[in-house]
Amino acid sequence: MTQPGNAAPLPSGQAAVAGGDQRPPGELVRSLTHRQTTMIGLGCALGTGLFLGSGSAIGIAGPAVILSYIAGAVLVAIIARVLGAMTIAHPVRGTFGTIAHLYLGPWAGFVVRWLFWAGTTVAIGGEVVAAAIYIRYWWPQAPMLLLIAAVAAVVLGVNLFSVGSFGFAEFWLSSVKVTAVVVFIAAGLLLVFVGLPHTLATGLGNLTSGGGVFPNGLTAVWTALSVVMFAFVGFETVSISAAETADPARSIRTAMRALIWRLGLFYILSIGLIVTLVPWRDVAGGDGGVDGSPFVQVGIPAAASLTKAIVLIAAISSANAQLYAASRFLDSLGHDRCAPAAVARLSRRGVPVRALLVSAVGIVAAALLAAFKVNSVFNLLVSVAIFSVLLVWLLILASYLAFRRSAQPAALRDLRVPGGAWTVWAGIAGVLAVASTAAVVPVMAQAAWVGSGFTLALLLVYALKIRHVMRRDVPVAPNKEAGEPDPQEAPYVR
Repeated sequence: MTQPGNAAPLPSGQAAVAGGDQRPPGELVRSLTHRQTTMIGLGCALGTGLFLGSGSAIGIAGPAVILSYIAGAVLVAIIARVLGAMTIAHPVRGTFGTIAHLYLGPWAGFVVRWLFWAGTTVAIGGEVVAAAIYIRYWWPQAPMLLLIAAVAAVVLGVNLFSVGSFGFAEFWLSSVKVTAVVVFIAAGLLLVFVGLPHTLATGLGNLTSGGGVFPNGLTAVWTALSVVMFAFVGFETVSISAAETADPARSIRTAMRALIWRLGLFYILSIGLIVTLVPWRDVAGGDGGVDGSPFVQVGIPAAASLTKAIVLIAAISSANAQLYAASRFLDSLGHDRCAPAAVARLSRRGVPVRALLVSAVGIVAAALLAAFKVNSVFNLLVSVAIFSVLLVWLLILASYLAFRRSAQPAALRDLRVPGGAWTVWAGIAGVLAVASTAAVVPVMAQAAWVGSGFTLALLLVYALKIRHVMRRDVPVAPNKEAGEPDPQEAPYVR
């Protein structure tokens, strides 16, 4: 039996294949480029959570929300660094779900993948509805159902064609979002410290007016994490793309490093500028519409018109990337007999078409529930999504602790985690701190109850059915840079 961190081999079909679409039957295509992979994770996390949801966080903590975003950025940096290190060693289908199977046990791989798929599917339904709502700013008479169907068809079509088409679309959609944030930061810095023609510099007075930096107390910084952390969700897509990346070690290493500092910088600077430019009470809350976005209310010329376009792009981009992520996890579940094997069948272009279609059905269901305000059902689904994020992050961190114990030194140096196990334990404490906001935040309390019930149901299904039929062998690709052997020379990891 091969030890997880030593040979970590892969069946012959799973090795990286040169030449783009050339691949053994049944295996995903490694055709995502280095630039696409680098942009995907950054773009996924720059979504409507930043452009629209930041108002809710500001309403909770006031100017001190900057500290909440700093804490969130540090926590995401820990998880991303850990995830990147394991993905470089094991760039396979199912990514952190397969890695959890390998290092924590088959139950963990089953639970992580189903939780992530369910949570992601619900999230995409919300993004599709959001995109349809934003389109109505330009075509207010358009039927909501027609717009939902149109957005879903576009996203599904991009993903169905090929992984290359997904990478191309996501690269440019993400580029637009990143450019918009950079322009906003540049204009905001001018407004704060220099001013514009006919507009005086605002200075830093708004940070202390309206009740001071901590108008709602120091505990509000912690409470705001219940909103802040979910704005960062999406960075995990980088690791999911590893199984379809031409040069996974180089791409994941670069993408994770860039994501960690750029994502933190973009969020912290953007939110810091918003509460500096405008009294925080003026941008607090919001009804989810573009006109209530903090980015619209900061006084930058043409901000309202541009933000309407940007949030539409952000919603479509997030739905596009999350559908990709959900379909790859469902494909992995089918491949390991944790779901019907039929969902793991690939098209001639190496696309898991059936997994995409099944995921799209879930998206349509969630979108319809949201569009028709079936709140009792939709809120339960959202609770599963919230809980799944936190539990998946915890299991990623726990997987790294086991990975660290068994990995060869070269694998640990490839993308080093500063502070080692102490940093990982700090990350675990951070995720638990976010989860503990359930004590005071009703949405988080519901997520804890509903999500726990859903997880227990998954464990029951695993114990009664899945553990008897699922694949026990976990194919894991070798890290050639660390000197691990060729997959032809070693058996499956068990």
